[in-house]
Amino acid sequence: MTITPITILAIESSCDETSVAVCRDGKIFSNVIANQSVHEKYGGVVPELASRAHMQNIIPVVTSALVDAGTQLSSIDAFAFTQSPGLIGSLLVGSQFAKSLALALDKPLIAVHHMQAHVLANLIDDPKPGFPFLCLTVSGGHTQIVLCESPINMKVIGETIDDAAGEAFDKSAKLMGLPYPGGPLIDKYAQPGDPKKFLFPEPQIPGLNFSFSGLKTSILYFLQNAGKSHVYKPEKIASPEEQKKFIDENLADLCASIQQRIITILLNKLKRAALETGIKNICLAGGVSANSGLRIAFEETGRKNNWKTFIPAFEYCTDNAAMIAITAFYKFLEKDFAEMSVTASARAEW
Repeated sequence: MTITPITILAIESSCDETSVAVCRDGKIFSNVIANQSVHEKYGGVVPELASRAHMQNIIPVVTSALVDAGTQLSSIDAFAFTQSPGLIGSLLVGSQFAKSLALALDKPLIAVHHMQAHVLANLIDDPKPGFPFLCLTVSGGHTQIVLCESPINMKVIGETIDDAAGEAFDKSAKLMGLPYPGGPLIDKYAQPGDPKKFLFPEPQIPGLNFSFSGLKTSILYFLQNAGKSHVYKPEKIASPEEQKKFIDENLADLCASIQQRIITILLNKLKRAALETGIKNICLAGGVSANSGLRIAFEETGRKNNWKTFIPAFEYCTDNAAMIAITAFYKFLEKDFAEMSVTASARAEW
């Protein structure tokens, strides 16, 4: 009996990357990503500009992904897309394009949850984690601890109650005058810095949930006070010149100290989750998992706690269509297809 391979074309367009991947039987054959530089001068992603850029990029990126995979549209068995969460205008470009292809070629349509896809990025390359596993998923908009019992059975057991870790990185960078996106720059400038030079508070949030709003406020006041205090006191606010001088003279130590605190907040909760569940297979995922400080600390924590640790390759950490494709592959095996009436959603339940 001949087993026909399953070939899926997946589209990711939740924010400001237009990405298309081709997956065959769980193996990624192409993963093309078009970034958008238009947002840099605005200090953040502008939704309208993002959706326009997606419309410009989608056809060339689909074409490149097919060429790289050495296949044609007629060979695709299903079309997948990011349904939620994300910027609604960006999501609509990807969802409508995938629906049009599926309708025109009479192929199944697969809707994928963006955050579930980040988790399953750990299943792209070998070695793969065994089930069940825990995944710390850290991105610009989300921070979660996910209990994954199978590719289609996942449960959030901890999440941020306010801001995400990625946002804390970017907002801290902005406070120090660094350009967008600031998270990678904090990682870069932290390399020669002393992570113990400045001590920032760790929020005491019960259970497995996170909070980063208080940390951001503490960093704001610390910079406004030129390092003299973490709390708001009008008499301690330094002049703009003094603030800039303090930041310029201590940039490496500030970046290292901020990064260290964000990392300890994340890993302390992850250690608690591992202890409570008894699970030793531990994964990292999401855009912030590309942070070198977090990757190193995660692996060190794993060695100390006898975990088996897994981190996706860098290209599968930030938003990409390969993670959408691998998730769609497992949904295809379960015949979990979407109707043509399915709609994109900026927010969606897990």
